[in-house]
Amino acid sequence: AGGMNEAKIDYTALDYPGPEIGEAAREGKVLATSPRKDNLVVASFAGGCFWGVELAFQRVAGVEYTAVGYTQGEELEPTYGLVCSGATGHTEGLIVYYDPAVCKYESLLDTFFTFVDPTTVNGQGNDRGTQYRTGVYYHTPEQEEIAKARFAAEQEKLGSRKIASECKPGMPFWPAEKYHQQYLEKGGRFGSPQSAEKGSTDPIRCYG
Repeated sequence: AGGMNEAKIDYTALDYPGPEIGEAAREGKVLATSPRKDNLVVASFAGGCFWGVELAFQRVAGVEYTAVGYTQGEELEPTYGLVCSGATGHTEGLIVYYDPAVCKYESLLDTFFTFVDPTTVNGQGNDRGTQYRTGVYYHTPEQEEIAKARFAAEQEKLGSRKIASECKPGMPFWPAEKYHQQYLEKGGRFGSPQSAEKGSTDPIRCYG
């Protein structure tokens, strides 16, 4: 996976909101709202390979922007190869800018629990490793309260099957390389674009 030889990611070359997310991460900040559009609230998630979970959230009405990247790790400016090695502590994540006038945080949690099997430890589908662990990472006190209550309710439904997904405070979110952004909408591995239209229920082909 290249690892140490990979070029650093140029966050300034990414589409919005990549540059401001990269700048915030470099400053050690966790964004609660967009610095440019302060009516948009920020949240982050992890759902296995970040390509599929991004498309699921792109389809949610009120989600204005999404970006995939690396979060919940200590290493600065991680790259795909380093994260895939499992050595940095990051998970493949998704950051979401949403308009709370249109989309409640609860709706984002609905999408998370519909898309993810929260009982799988360190992975989803065929992807295994700590870099594929799943989680809900809250950026505001309100999100924390709602997320913790939802996790408790989901655990009650599951009974003896334990939730493995994390429910933790957000950490600096490092955007991924440009070619990973909106990967499935743009065609994925096989050059076959998938719908990111709001409300789309087309099955998601997680690798393209």
